[in-house]
Amino acid sequence: MPVYVALLRAVNVGGTSTITMAELRAICDSLGFTAVKTYIQSGNVLFRTKLSETEVRQRLEDALATRMGKTPGVILRSRRALEEVVAMAPFPDAKPNFVLVTFLPEPPAADALDELVAPDGEEVRIGVREIFIHYPNGSGRSKLKLPALKAGTARNLNTVRKLAELAAALEDENS
Repeated sequence: MPVYVALLRAVNVGGTSTITMAELRAICDSLGFTAVKTYIQSGNVLFRTKLSETEVRQRLEDALATRMGKTPGVILRSRRALEEVVAMAPFPDAKPNFVLVTFLPEPPAADALDELVAPDGEEVRIGVREIFIHYPNGSGRSKLKLPALKAGTARNLNTVRKLAELAAALEDENS
């Protein structure tokens, strides 16, 4: 049975949308997902299901909207997709916690970088359904502006690597 990693958008960041990871696990359990696990308090949940990616996203978004009053947005990736993101990550000499991967629901538009403003030397690369950003001075005080990021949710490269590792372990458990 396939393993999915759901990345919730704008959850537990600045209090915009809050849900405990226990509540998130319970929601996933109630949807019939199995082997549900969360990782850190920022809206990352792993699980197994036979449902298609489209069905999973719709059911999870509907359940979250019922619980939270609005959907925070759900980005799904398979184990393989996460491993590909880790493998293609640019900026090999950068500290992984200074590289953010913004996961998008769709591939970025061809002109995604046209409105980029990177005043602090930030470097940006386009992936398949991701945008990679290296923040040489950290992301906390960055003045980077890129409208294409709005539809996505970001995780630092350390978190992406850990999620890929957890997804692999979960998938391998029943192989």
